[in-house]
Amino acid sequence: MDMNILVKLLEQKKYDAIKIALTEMNEYDIASIIEELPDDNIIRVFRLLPKDKATDVFTELDTDTQQDLIASLSKSEAKEIIENMFTDDAADLFEEMPAILVTSLLANVSKETRNDINKLLKYPDNSAGSMMAIEYIHLKKGLTIRESIERIRKQKEEFVSYDCFFVTDEHRKLLGTVSVKDILTNDPEVLIDDIMVECEHPINTMMDQEEVATIFQNYNYSSLPVVDLEDRLVGVITIDDVVDIIEEEATEDMEKMAAIVPTDKSYDKITVWETFRSRIPWLLLLMVSATFTGKIIQGFEKQLAAYTILTAFIPMLMDTGGNAGGQASVSIIRALSLNDIEFKDIFRVIFKELRISILCAIVLAICNFIKMLLIDHVTVMVAGTVCLTLGLTVVLAKLIGSTLPMIAKKIGLDPAVMASPFITTIVDACSLLIYFGIATALLGL
Repeated sequence: MDMNILVKLLEQKKYDAIKIALTEMNEYDIASIIEELPDDNIIRVFRLLPKDKATDVFTELDTDTQQDLIASLSKSEAKEIIENMFTDDAADLFEEMPAILVTSLLANVSKETRNDINKLLKYPDNSAGSMMAIEYIHLKKGLTIRESIERIRKQKEEFVSYDCFFVTDEHRKLLGTVSVKDILTNDPEVLIDDIMVECEHPINTMMDQEEVATIFQNYNYSSLPVVDLEDRLVGVITIDDVVDIIEEEATEDMEKMAAIVPTDKSYDKITVWETFRSRIPWLLLLMVSATFTGKIIQGFEKQLAAYTILTAFIPMLMDTGGNAGGQASVSIIRALSLNDIEFKDIFRVIFKELRISILCAIVLAICNFIKMLLIDHVTVMVAGTVCLTLGLTVVLAKLIGSTLPMIAKKIGLDPAVMASPFITTIVDACSLLIYFGIATALLGL
């Protein structure tokens, strides 16, 4: 069913047909259709969902639709949705909502649910504690497989992670994990102590979400236990949460690399004013910083007047330098995000980028030299001046582009901040200084 058919059925008040269709659809597909509906139809369609499907569909909706919908539901309907949500999903929702609405909704749910949500909301943003689910099954040491299966059956509502279970002692300290496979393939009287394995990478509640994502990527985990500062089991993080983190971090890096203040809203949900506010700060900064290139050109006005042809090649030099620096910075930022390199590798990186830049510089300079003689019809000295500048600019740009992100990470900044726009501004100024310096030496300006 697509949105147009659904709207037509709503207009015809064929609610039974809608209910049947929704029952047969996947939760994600339903959510996708609901998000496209006019506001006055969203609540009507949502109320037609089967009760056992409503919460799953709600979880799949984008944040803005969730907020609008939860505010439109009755207290009893909102309570039922929140009570049935996994706690980490509920906490994520409340983090984005106005405080007044959060207070009202929390007052309406059970004390246990309220305490669980408040517990997650107390953790710092982007920490493992803020994203973990507290619904999980843990088994105490000393249980047999038969006893463990019985315990699992009794706690089936807590089934967030299906690949393994966590084993704890009497003080809830994490001892290890036992896989579903081992539970199903061993004798029922075998102790879980004998088949459990040590968890090599338990997540601490205060660990940054980006570090969590890296561990999942590097070791191909589908779930990991979360422990507090005393190694007590307090939650679980599953791969679906990590996928969201990876998408969020990648989007944030792309926005920073494009000189945009990051936002967690999708493009079609963010207003014109919000988009303006996210873009204008960097544009202003880059505009002001570009003043330096203008001052450099002003300082050599007399020399340019003597050789006006040199002015024609300034854009090409600046663009090529900026592109070269941008290529290097993107490669290094990517390598840093994957932990392929660290700051201690800076000299190895410089040596590698130096060799790459020399090869690029030679090819670009030769091609440009031939082009200038055959097409631009300039003298050999002018062509030599421009091409020598081009070569040196490419080398310098790649060295700047490869080292600045590493330095930024070392001092605690996001390497993505040092991406193309920022590096281009620096390289522009440097390329002009090199250009006029060489022109003065070779052409006698």
